[in-house]
Amino acid sequence: MNILKITALLAVAVGLSACSEKIDKTVDRGFDSKDLTQLKAGVWIDPNGCDHWIIDDGVEGYLSQRLDKFGKPVCSGAGPSSTATGDFKRGSGFPDPI
Repeated sequence: MNILKITALLAVAVGLSACSEKIDKTVDRGFDSKDLTQLKAGVWIDPNGCDHWIIDDGVEGYLSQRLDKFGKPVCSGAGPSSTATGDFKRGSGFPDPI
């Protein structure tokens, strides 16, 4: 019976550990901390021709797939595959070597 109680307590402790403090992922915590809405996004076209939002903050980078309102990938043909377009390196005072 003791092993059952120990196992139950361990399971409860592991389950509660998932309820830790929430981290705000909309804020840049790097050298020049700011809200991510202040950064400029560009578009990277993957090898399949589909778009991804890209932001280069000098040290950190952000990438997420561009989706339509139904959750399907957007493949706009805005440029050749495996290239990035737009002002995605603006919005940060941190130097980024080219």
